[in-house]
Amino acid sequence: MISVDGNRLIYTYDSETLWIESWGENAVRVRATKNAKMPDDSWALTIGQKPSGTARYDENCAVLENGKAVVRLTHTGKITFCRNDGKKLLEEYTRNRRDVTDPKCSALEIEGRQFRPCIGGDYHLTVRFEPADPDEKIYGMGQYQQKYLDLKGTDLELAHRNSQASVPFAISSLGYGLLWNNPAIGRCVFGKNITSFEAYSTKAMDYWFVAGDCPAQIEESYAKVTGTVPMMPEYGLGFWQCKLRYRTQDELLEVARRYHELGIPLDVIVVDFFHWPRQGEWKFDPVYWPDPDAMIEELESMGIKLMVSVWPTVDRESENFALMLERGYLIRTERGYRTGLDFQGATIHLDVTDPDARKYLWDTVRKNYYDKGVRIFWLDEAEPEYSAYDFDNYRYHLGTDLMIGNIYPVDYARTFYEGMRDEGQENIVNLIRCAWAGSQKFGALVWSGDIASSFDSMKNQLAAGLNMGLAGIPWWTTDIGGFHGGNPDDPAFRELFVRWFEWGTYCPVMRLHGDREPRQPQLGTTGGATCCSGAPNEIWSYGGEVFEICREYIRIRESMRDYIRDIMKEAHEKGTPVMRTLFYEFPDDPMSWETEDEYMFGSRYLVAPVMEAGADKRNVYLPSGADWKDRGGTVYNGGCMVCADAPLSVIPVFERV
Repeated sequence: MISVDGNRLIYTYDSETLWIESWGENAVRVRATKNAKMPDDSWALTIGQKPSGTARYDENCAVLENGKAVVRLTHTGKITFCRNDGKKLLEEYTRNRRDVTDPKCSALEIEGRQFRPCIGGDYHLTVRFEPADPDEKIYGMGQYQQKYLDLKGTDLELAHRNSQASVPFAISSLGYGLLWNNPAIGRCVFGKNITSFEAYSTKAMDYWFVAGDCPAQIEESYAKVTGTVPMMPEYGLGFWQCKLRYRTQDELLEVARRYHELGIPLDVIVVDFFHWPRQGEWKFDPVYWPDPDAMIEELESMGIKLMVSVWPTVDRESENFALMLERGYLIRTERGYRTGLDFQGATIHLDVTDPDARKYLWDTVRKNYYDKGVRIFWLDEAEPEYSAYDFDNYRYHLGTDLMIGNIYPVDYARTFYEGMRDEGQENIVNLIRCAWAGSQKFGALVWSGDIASSFDSMKNQLAAGLNMGLAGIPWWTTDIGGFHGGNPDDPAFRELFVRWFEWGTYCPVMRLHGDREPRQPQLGTTGGATCCSGAPNEIWSYGGEVFEICREYIRIRESMRDYIRDIMKEAHEKGTPVMRTLFYEFPDDPMSWETEDEYMFGSRYLVAPVMEAGADKRNVYLPSGADWKDRGGTVYNGGCMVCADAPLSVIPVFERV
């Protein structure tokens, strides 16, 4: 049975209740359940919306129109999405005998919305769609360690891991976007014949659909319902120095002083992990960091902000474990020993889905870091990372990992954002290793995790960064040079490092980090000292030629500060990606949809990273719709391919004129 309630279509059949309602500009929200009541969880859709759109009956179906989005619902419950000009965009993949008027009537008996009961629990949900055009291209969905920008034909795990962030908002070349508004662990397949989304344990189906004339319009509609990043603070526009890991206060200050003496601008320097006595104590170890107040004061005098690493892992031997266990602040395991990550100690993670646990963490961090002057945090282990990714073995305050686990990085970022906001801080940014839909509004600057130091890995990060931007996460960065390995004395690694450093200049945040070889001797015997440091990773660690190249690119970054501030304002106000695919700026140019190894840094600069060892030239496509100027001042007409010179000191960059 179909009924209309204001701007909501309601369908009921057997035990299923389905709601389709207007939700934002040119968009609808679709929910269904086989439980007694529709859940009221907002998940990523947290920005209130005024009622809009119209619902009506039209011949054999009900119709909901909201701007450019038109949804048709048949008496058998099948949903079809169109644009207001009549173009079909997407429809449920349903095959049954119930509707003989449907040309796809079939004896296959396949449900478009399949709720398969979990014995003793809720439902394993599978939702199937068939694209209106098998040649469509799909983008977004977060960060996956593979080289494909176009996700059509891929099989994606809807789960977080170290270097993988599931942010399930997809943009189609056909002119629509779809948010899978469900934080359950699951799977998504963008097949040629069927697109499917799965949630392995859930109470309801919940997704959001938007139609638009171009990617920018779709992205901006999405931002209006899920939120935008704050304004990037000034110290987010320049160069950040980090390594695994500065072991002492003196070691860190020595590096900061040298940058200052050399006259090289440095916005942020980082105290990495295991600067604490034990995991879960969230404070400086006084053995190695005897006077953090004085350290922060000296850094501030040089114009440098201190960022401090925080992990949500809690060691059983830590001073806070017993209290957190008693109060129920820790993630639970369904079986076995209560351990989530076994690294430098058997630990279990703080349960940030619990508001009381979030308050406890912030109160501790405020006392031990914030009150000393720390204004930016590195929120590591945000997936959270497990030694064994048995998603069915963990239970949170909000429910099981299978049902709500992907919300964890949102609440982790929220902990710090709300704490800092309540202290009166504005323009909040915190570096975090994972995200889900909506993380952006809590000041999440996502980095791509513990990645390999290789050209292949660098290619993966370019696809990851561009798709993160399209998934609604405009603040994104990588470890320049990669994380795992790389010897600063190795000529091959020096080449990779330079190419990555040049590219990092044109990333939303320019941040140097890595675990370099060879490992350094252990310094000290207590606290985090057993977590040994990597080799030096400052720009002077790679020899004179590399140093001069890096110094020049830091100068280039500084010269763009006003421009970067402007594109950060676009991200804040409209949700616009800072790194943009060519088709985002030039949607009417077919070749812009085919080009996956270039991007726009804002609207002005086309960047073509060199991602092959030994290369000193590369082909660059210049989109039609603009003229382009190279570094030497030569102007090219758009719509052509050029061979750009790229000696080691040059990354091809063209300015739109």
